[in-house]
Amino acid sequence: MANAASGMAVHDDCKLRFLELKAKRTYRFIVFKIEEKQKQVVVEKLGEPTESYEDFTASLPADECRYAVYDFDFVTEDNCQKSKIIFIAWSPDTSRVRSKMIYASSKDRFKRELDGIQVELQATDPTEMGLDVIRSRSN
Repeated sequence: MANAASGMAVHDDCKLRFLELKAKRTYRFIVFKIEEKQKQVVVEKLGEPTESYEDFTASLPADECRYAVYDFDFVTEDNCQKSKIIFIAWSPDTSRVRSKMIYASSKDRFKRELDGIQVELQATDPTEMGLDVIRSRSN
């Protein structure tokens, strides 16, 4: 189960919660963190369906890396209600170099565990994952 490149395992709870977000829309977002001592990715925070994008961005630490998925609802130009699951690799410039390296080397394997991601973003500061960026990448 461990990733040869980084040695990180993915806790079953990560996959379970993602399936709940994808299939049942139980959550608006999920924030994941790497527990370095246990060498695994775990769920850090679950966002209720009523929470906003601002609630989501506020739950990402300013100086630590995280992975996150966000269930983005939008209306197309044809007035159709749609939703896309956005994967965000949050790696702020102020985070530790070691942390950035671990998150970067574990990202692809972790993403493969979450079947159904439609858009991927890499963000080093909040402007790189603003709602305008999410909207433009979702259409």
